[in-house]
Amino acid sequence: MTERQERTASDAVLTRIGQSVLLHHAGDREEARLRLLDLWHEIAEDGDPLHRCTVAHYMADTQDDPADALAWDLRALSAAEELRDDRLGGHAGAPAARALYPCLHLDLAADYARLGRAEAARSHLRRARAAADALPDDGYGASVRAAIRRLEQRLGQDDGTDGPGGPPRQRA
Repeated sequence: MTERQERTASDAVLTRIGQSVLLHHAGDREEARLRLLDLWHEIAEDGDPLHRCTVAHYMADTQDDPADALAWDLRALSAAEELRDDRLGGHAGAPAARALYPCLHLDLAADYARLGRAEAARSHLRRARAAADALPDDGYGASVRAAIRRLEQRLGQDDGTDGPGGPPRQRA
């Protein structure tokens, strides 16, 4: 396939992911989950890491069980570790690969907190905070930084105590 055909196919996958996310945001969680799962099977384990990271990231949002959300967020992180900045450069407005890590680690921290695993949650929260310098200085970056602060407060990050209950799933 030529480079142009590959980019068109890639953009079509990203468009389908976006359509699934819109369904989820509109309240059709089950249909979004089904479409994302279909995409996951099409992409396969050796598919484009950007697609795998993105699908897994949004699949986590559609899960009812915190353990299932954790499994999908771990898949997203694993795929992100395969990404290179030049892969993202072909997509307008895409962040550098390292800018994905604050949100991915934040999501993992929230998952672990919901599962009552405070130490694992704090570990990923520290990683999210450490990676936050890679975030753009825009609304997205500000929202992720604010979500990190909120989860730190809920987990009692500063004083070492757990806050009441687990935090809601944080999504940037």
